[in-house]
Amino acid sequence: MTLPHPEPTTADADERTRHDDIRERLFDTDATDRTVPQMFFIALIIAFGVWHIATNLYLLEPGIWQNAIHFGGFAFLAAIMEPALKRYRDNRTMFYIDVAYGLVVLAATMWLAWAQDGIYARTMAQIGSGWSLLPLDWIAGFIVIFGAIDLTRRLTGWIIPVLVILSVAYILFLGEWLPGVFRSASLPVADVMFRSIYNDEGMFGTITTISSSNITLFMLFGGFLVYGGASDFVIELSKIIASRYRGGAAYVAVIASALTGTISGSAVANTASTGIITIPLMKRNGFRPTFAAGVEAAASTGGQLVPPIMGAGAFVMASYTGIPYGTIVAVSILPAILYFVSIAFAVRIEAIRTNLELPAVDEIDRERLRGGAINFLVPLAVMISMLVMGWTPSYAACASIAVLIVVSWMTPIKMNFTRITQATMFGIRTSVMTAILLTTIGLVNNAITTSGIGGAFSLMIIQWSQGSLLLTIVLIGLASLVLGMGLPVTAAYIILAILLAPALGGLLADNHVIDALTKGVSDPAVVGIVALADPTLAQSVATGIPLDAATAFVHGLPFEVATTLRSVLVEPATMTMALLVAHLIIFWLSQDSNVTPPVCLAAFTASGIAGSPPFQTGVASWKLSKGLYIVPLLFAYTPLITGSQMEALQAAFFALFGLYATNALILRFAEGPLRWWAYPAFTVGAIASYWSGSILIDIAGAAIVVATTYATSRVAGVKDATA
Repeated sequence: MTLPHPEPTTADADERTRHDDIRERLFDTDATDRTVPQMFFIALIIAFGVWHIATNLYLLEPGIWQNAIHFGGFAFLAAIMEPALKRYRDNRTMFYIDVAYGLVVLAATMWLAWAQDGIYARTMAQIGSGWSLLPLDWIAGFIVIFGAIDLTRRLTGWIIPVLVILSVAYILFLGEWLPGVFRSASLPVADVMFRSIYNDEGMFGTITTISSSNITLFMLFGGFLVYGGASDFVIELSKIIASRYRGGAAYVAVIASALTGTISGSAVANTASTGIITIPLMKRNGFRPTFAAGVEAAASTGGQLVPPIMGAGAFVMASYTGIPYGTIVAVSILPAILYFVSIAFAVRIEAIRTNLELPAVDEIDRERLRGGAINFLVPLAVMISMLVMGWTPSYAACASIAVLIVVSWMTPIKMNFTRITQATMFGIRTSVMTAILLTTIGLVNNAITTSGIGGAFSLMIIQWSQGSLLLTIVLIGLASLVLGMGLPVTAAYIILAILLAPALGGLLADNHVIDALTKGVSDPAVVGIVALADPTLAQSVATGIPLDAATAFVHGLPFEVATTLRSVLVEPATMTMALLVAHLIIFWLSQDSNVTPPVCLAAFTASGIAGSPPFQTGVASWKLSKGLYIVPLLFAYTPLITGSQMEALQAAFFALFGLYATNALILRFAEGPLRWWAYPAFTVGAIASYWSGSILIDIAGAAIVVATTYATSRVAGVKDATA
């Protein structure tokens, strides 16, 4: 886990060599030649990590102070980690300028937190005027907004900064120039400044609270798991399981990436960390480099879907829907299993198609296996148990860190002071991009909320889809793919959730509205709404409107009328679950940018390790990740999320047959090559297996898939005998 840092080899080494990785060396906890400034810097990071724990357990500062310290500290680290321009990375003068720049952003952030009460007091004393900002408030505000945009550019590229600039411009002046539903009134500069920083939807609002209260603590927990030997345990355990099955090296990738996903929550980090081991192993086992890289990229993308961390998605969902974090984690277990089993099906089919033998798996390191097992399983069990019992994620994460430190002393991998320091450094460093990104996204969130463009965008999607749930999901999938080409998946998910989750949740709730109308409703409010919207149906409301007429009526309602009708006919708990399903659909679809060409960072990372063509690797990973598209449809059309435990298990069980059939159709192979009759058979079997309307249809679909699979194995046997 040591960060590499080249040492000078001669006294007359050139300037570049002597100053190479000056920024990286600050984070190197293993260096033996650390200077006093370096040790002071490491101490600051450790203190920053400890503060994140303390502020969520004991200090309980006002939200503005917690979020300001959180952003200011990470802004300072980001300025040091990434130079303004890549070519200045090893320039010592620019390094010192960046240190000063980071301190200025930190100081400006602290000023804004301190100035909030004064701004409120002065504004309230001047009734009828706008927000009363002092010159220092203006200067600090501009510095913080500029710093957030600039540091995001350094960490992620230009796409998000451009989006932020356009969002701020939209509520300042751009909205007045746009036609139709996108036209918006302009706001005074002081109003935009105040809202951008202090609103709950702004920079130091709800989204940043998710980062300061939850995500950073989970990243710290991930760091402790890594340095506690969890990664080694995952790899060694995967070897044991994989050594028993044909094509087992690829199962190592699937299992390791699934378990590592509980640590990292990052597809690219997951690919880089596990792919170094699994991709060469798969190649030695006989898999094509492109397929091996595709398996790793697809499996690592699934790591963001694995509870309890799930990237940042579960925290955002909990904040937006009001549903407990533990509930979101619980309903996400079965879908994650379906995703990884789908990849495993593809691995099996490829292993049979290429006639691979049992793998020659590397020798298992028993010491790593034993040492990492306790340090991985016990803290993770504690975390999951606390979440299920209703403890907050921040308490669960802190308690799990404490448990890991204690139990590690019963293993060969003891969390001593050095390892605790390394784990904290690792966790804080991996949190930098997310912390800066979520704070900056607050500027976009504020613009969307303030202008009301989110409602206009939702209305546009509903009009395009003509009330069709399937078409709406397809449009969201296309939007997520386009956004994901330039945005990290967390940012793409947050933006799409703000814009589209209410509309999608409403369409999901419309099924309950239609069901109520077909059964008959005597509520005068409902009768009045129907009579105003379609007088010809008014007489049928009490006795029940025919299904076709009710469906056409509901899908044809104006947005505002549909919202009113839902509020009357749909229970609040049902509406909340519909909103959760909408968020889960968007979250899953937002992952596809990791594996879908032309821009697919996880696939490109895997191709670099495998030495395979990047675009072909992207296509392979996309084929292997079809669960990203199928499982969200199961969210929408089956009780996988909203049903009882038995209904969810039934939906998941029969979906396995559909996933196998889908893989066979895509790879054109099952237990043997597909003949012409296998294509319609697998298609019908898959659709029936996914169907949730009747257990008999599900059983029939599963039977068709099993029979067709057996028939393909017989075809393969005949061919082998003939040969």
